[in-house]
Amino acid sequence: MMAEKLSYCETARQFEVSSDTRIKDWERIYLTEGPEGFAVERHGRGSKGRPKKLPTAVEEDLLAEVQRLRAENEYLKNLQALVLERERRQGKKPR
Repeated sequence: MMAEKLSYCETARQFEVSSDTRIKDWERIYLTEGPEGFAVERHGRGSKGRPKKLPTAVEEDLLAEVQRLRAENEYLKNLQALVLERERRQGKKPR
């Protein structure tokens, strides 16, 4: 198509492809992913977009924050258990 400077319709007609939209899709895949893009099986409607790979530094920061938040949640659970235990021992009604 590119070498012969054919339109999408002309290319679809020449190679007996049912729709010029399919040719457009194949061109987009080839230009964005190269020939390897055709090795990926695609069924049905596509998603709204492929998830982008985050930069390593951003991914590490997010993982560190998740770990910090999990530790904080665990601390708060333990603190709440201690407060409830103290109130129970003092005969107070738990909140």
